Amino acid sequence: MSANSLAAAPTDFDFIIGDWQVSHRRLNARLVGCTDWTAFKGLSSTRPLLGGLGNVEDNVLWFPDAEVRAAAFRSYDPERRTWAIWWLDGRFPHEIGVPVIGKFDGSTGTFFASDTLDGKPIKVRFIWNTNPGGNPSWEQAFSGDDGASWETNWVMEFQRNKS
Repeated sequence: MSANSLAAAPTDFDFIIGDWQVSHRRLNARLVGCTDWTAFKGLSSTRPLLGGLGNVEDNVLWFPDAEVRAAAFRSYDPERRTWAIWWLDGRFPHEIGVPVIGKFDGSTGTFFASDTLDGKPIKVRFIWNTNPGGNPSWEQAFSGDDGASWETNWVMEFQRNKS
């Protein structure tokens, strides 16, 4: 079997393939009016799979109180021209998150899901910015009012490893 990319494979996430140092900022509490953030570092490594119709991102997050391992899985639906992104947190190895689904428009990808937080329904939004010529970034936001307003609660900036 060849691991080469399929001719029809999208290139949307090619910008994140490789090894990265990550600067994280995470809101300390979500959808309760909190304005305090915690900053920490991490590592990320992304590799293509499914002939380029998907990829896997392996992460190490150095939270102030613990090292956490996590992974993101992305797959592309050529018929709908959308991506699905799932999150697997090593602290909860039998739970995979609800997928956010969306697509890129130019250098920005926007993805949405319906989920719950503390038993209440929320909307989730991911925004990927490829930032051509700069460092890619990702942010997560939640909405408790069906998308009328959004609270950004996690921001990541990626810097490519030099080695």
